[in-house]
Amino acid sequence: MLAARLCTRVVATRPLLQPLASATPVFAMRTFQTTPKVLDESLEQAAKFIGAGCATVGVAGSGAGIGTVFGSLVEGYARNPSLKTQLFSYCVLGFALSEAMGLFCLMIAFMILFAL
Repeated sequence: MLAARLCTRVVATRPLLQPLASATPVFAMRTFQTTPKVLDESLEQAAKFIGAGCATVGVAGSGAGIGTVFGSLVEGYARNPSLKTQLFSYCVLGFALSEAMGLFCLMIAFMILFAL
């Protein structure tokens, strides 16, 4: 019996005065700034220049397309001069479509530089 009393211990429980954890979690906000704001702005400006340069690559494709259209016009004149008016109308249509694609690329480049 004495051994039973030594091995068992009565634990008195008391209500907690403060809860262990609050019902709503609280997150600490920490900011970690690695670069100054001036460097971030210059990096953004550099990214705009790179993006605008990539967008203007399509203008070179437009120039190549216009050259191909007029080269084909000269070749068509040489093969069959009687189709001169029909070939010229097709040439103007090809020129307009090719030039429009170049202008769209240029418009996107200006939007990247000045609208963003």
